[in-house]
Amino acid sequence: MTEERKSGIVRKLKKSIFEKYDLNRVDNDELEEVIKLLIIEEIRDEYITIEERIDITERIYDSIRGLGILDSIMKDEKITEVMINGPNDIFVEKDGTLYKIEQTFDDERQLEDIIQKIVGQAGREVNQANPIVDTRLPNGSRVNVVLPPISLNGATVTIRKFSKTPMTIRQLLKYGSITPEVAHVLELLVKAKYNIFISGGTGSGKTTFLNAVSHYIPHDERVITIEDSAELQIEGIDNLVRMETRNANASGSGAVTIRDLIKSSLRMRPERIVVGEVRGGEALDMLQAMNTGHDGSLSTGHANSTRDMLSRLETMVLQGSEGLPLEAIRQQIASAVDIIIHLSRLRDKTRRTMEISEILDYEDGKIQVNPIYRFIEDENSTLEKVSGKLTRTKNPFKNDYKLKIAGIYETI
Repeated sequence: MTEERKSGIVRKLKKSIFEKYDLNRVDNDELEEVIKLLIIEEIRDEYITIEERIDITERIYDSIRGLGILDSIMKDEKITEVMINGPNDIFVEKDGTLYKIEQTFDDERQLEDIIQKIVGQAGREVNQANPIVDTRLPNGSRVNVVLPPISLNGATVTIRKFSKTPMTIRQLLKYGSITPEVAHVLELLVKAKYNIFISGGTGSGKTTFLNAVSHYIPHDERVITIEDSAELQIEGIDNLVRMETRNANASGSGAVTIRDLIKSSLRMRPERIVVGEVRGGEALDMLQAMNTGHDGSLSTGHANSTRDMLSRLETMVLQGSEGLPLEAIRQQIASAVDIIIHLSRLRDKTRRTMEISEILDYEDGKIQVNPIYRFIEDENSTLEKVSGKLTRTKNPFKNDYKLKIAGIYETI
């Protein structure tokens, strides 16, 4: 049976159900039986496989009780991202490849109804007065919505799916992102409470890497996580406080920003603060927290290199306090940040750790950076397949004072 025929059956039977039944009085089991009977009646003269029958049943049920075709898309574990550009254009990323799927929404109204379901489940709102919203699905997937007239080709929805099982260091080793030696070094750095920034471009795996590294945090510590949209999956820590920002309501009030949450967290006796991502003025508050006894804090930021991350931190701090002189900002960064781990998504779509550097003092108008590990690409790499290894540089690790304070006397 063609996709067009399936979609036609779904639309027809869904319309029939809405006309004949009061769905507020029909429970889920009854609805499923009604759908099955209507399908039998509709296709009595056609051949259809059991799999196709189940697929049509699920589509109709999901469109009434769930999120329509989104439910079937989200069930595919291999799909990592869903991009909806209006009702007729749906793209997915699967196994690192982006392509358009045949399925479409019935119309703009159906898509907007599903958007309202998604946003409503998370206690948020999106409308013409507030046309842009970030939220998440119950399974933790991150959702961004932009409504017309801001989005010119119809309601736009971008969903970043997250694995049901948190990323671990073992999986990073399996994927070749790091080596066993690097994994051990990361364990030492986290346990010794070095302040770590994870940088990288969009889709480079910053949050995934942060999840993996967080498993090294001692389980008896009090940890506070702060995020725009809750994505972190930190496990094994009993004394864990998770906080999430809130957008302003329709009247423009009630917003709770990352800056607000960082300031509040300092009064909650945290041993570590984990900020999902810094994008603006909150970078100043994060650096101040790192400089005032909250060692071992972790965060991520968008950047194309380690140096670029330092430059972006300068810019973000200026957004938070325009009156600060640049020299003072750079001294603050050099004092607060101990380690920057830079990630990248390479041409073969693999995500790799490209560099691990320690941040040294501020000298001669520049923050001194000491690369400890760098990704070296093999000569036999091709355009389609990148091979290489994260390799130890010849630079000695200089800031070993936190290791010694923690009673760790290994050489990195």
